[in-house]
Amino acid sequence: MAPLKNPTTFQDQVTLLQNKRIIIPDASQCIELLSTANYYRLSGYLLPFMQSGSSTCFMDVEFDRLLNIYRFDAELRNLISFAIEKIEIYLRTQFAYYSAHHYGAAGYMSSASYNSRHNHAMFLSKINQCISENSNTLVVRHHMNKYNGQFPIWVIVDFFSIGMLSYFYRGMKNNDKANLAQSMYGVNYQTLESWMRCITDLRNKCAHYSRLYYWVFPAIPRMPSNTAYVPTRRLFAQLYMLKLMYPYPDKWNDDFVKPLEKIIQKYKTHISLNHIDFPYRWKSILKI
Repeated sequence: MAPLKNPTTFQDQVTLLQNKRIIIPDASQCIELLSTANYYRLSGYLLPFMQSGSSTCFMDVEFDRLLNIYRFDAELRNLISFAIEKIEIYLRTQFAYYSAHHYGAAGYMSSASYNSRHNHAMFLSKINQCISENSNTLVVRHHMNKYNGQFPIWVIVDFFSIGMLSYFYRGMKNNDKANLAQSMYGVNYQTLESWMRCITDLRNKCAHYSRLYYWVFPAIPRMPSNTAYVPTRRLFAQLYMLKLMYPYPDKWNDDFVKPLEKIIQKYKTHISLNHIDFPYRWKSILKI
């Protein structure tokens, strides 16, 4: 096994960037960024400019451009997080309402409510973890004292992460998944399962402030059969999925597309929309 690299000083890191053909007129500005966003994190933003099989860029890149791509990514994550919050709350509400009215307040605790591939022991373990992690909240204490630790689905669902919510949906019986997918989005359950996986990945990246620019996503969101747009593993496909999942379609353009236009306009001289696979007519494709 190769030995780990030795730690470097911020000044050393400036030199490393310069050796990669990053033009740094002001070393102190670069060190200021490196001291708040470490070198390894920042180096990911060099990937669009790297020569294949080399550790050097194929062109000179101004540090100011790198800095502004980094800032663009941060503002984009904030916008995406705003949209995901609305979608996540909608998913929790719809899944809990359906489960409660078809299986009862605590029907989610019974293995009979799920398909044969559902790992119910693991699911119950995750439920107990949700309760344990929130044991000091008034909601949990109230249900522990008054209801002997029983939680109706419409209460416990608010403690579900997006990954847990995806696990909950994936474990449902196929006809239940189909009913939800059709009533919520007019799609089949395989499509909604695909979206749940993708939005979990996207949400986690945003929550951990991870890079979206030039990122290759592990899964491609499935498109409804009447959709002309062909998705890829880059960012635009994820944004198109958010459009399809957004619970307030009449507000989508104002809530997301217009702020996105402003962010792109702000950083247009530094970013490349090709790096995130934005189609030529991206606005007309993304608008409702």
